[in-house]
Amino acid sequence: MEDDTVPHRTAAANAARRGRAGRARLPGMRRLFPVTDKTATEPREWGLDDIAEAYAYPRPGPGGPAPWLRANMVSTLDGAAQHDGRSQPISNATDMRIFGTLRALADVVLVGAETVRQEGYRPARARAEFARRREAAGQGPAPAIAVVSASLDLDFSLPLFTSPLVPTLVLTGAAAAPDRVAAAEKAGARVVVAGDGTGVEPHRVVPALAGLGHTRLLTEGGPRLLGQLVAAGVLDELCVTLSPLLTAGDAQRIAGGPAIAVPQRYALASLLEEDGFLYGSYRRERGD
Repeated sequence: MEDDTVPHRTAAANAARRGRAGRARLPGMRRLFPVTDKTATEPREWGLDDIAEAYAYPRPGPGGPAPWLRANMVSTLDGAAQHDGRSQPISNATDMRIFGTLRALADVVLVGAETVRQEGYRPARARAEFARRREAAGQGPAPAIAVVSASLDLDFSLPLFTSPLVPTLVLTGAAAAPDRVAAAEKAGARVVVAGDGTGVEPHRVVPALAGLGHTRLLTEGGPRLLGQLVAAGVLDELCVTLSPLLTAGDAQRIAGGPAIAVPQRYALASLLEEDGFLYGSYRRERGD
């Protein structure tokens, strides 16, 4: 991962960096959908600007930008979101570049507390390659990390809370333990209430972040949080890397939790391919 925020992906990130000299290269990637001209499906090098254009958030309407929540996940052919509890073994260098680009486009990166604990999240960093794009969009130098937690059982001595470029947000309920709220605020985090009880109500996450001026939203899960957002009907877009691997076993899917009554339909917006990996973007169909 080029962002260096999830340590267990460092090996893949280093491999990505070794393939980069000046302009980041993704040799052999091709667009499968949408096809805009007769040569669009031919393999070619993709730079970070190409990826940013392919994954750009929807253009603002006449009333200004509306909140847009996208998720970014990776899955094997048989539906596993992890192998041995980690996503790195099923990822690759191109997936990491897309991962870093999606972060660089976002105002906020939303993540569940368990994922923070398991994967050792660090603050997002400013990236020179995206500085001009972020400035033009009216964004700060880096996205904020927003942690969803009911118990606030978090290590507030970690750099995620003590030394972020942009203050970390902690989303919780109005009835969260006052001592844990105080500990979060003392560490420098901004506590955001998005629920009347001890925990967060998923349908209130997007309005709570939009109320702070954040409209380009990205969640990296984990699967439990993503499942809650899907069930609440607030996910606008799913960016998913399909890895050409089979793992079997009982690994989590990319979205967990109770099943929803009626499956939600998403439309294919973009599909890229490299070395058997598929990088898809699906957007929620409206008006059904």
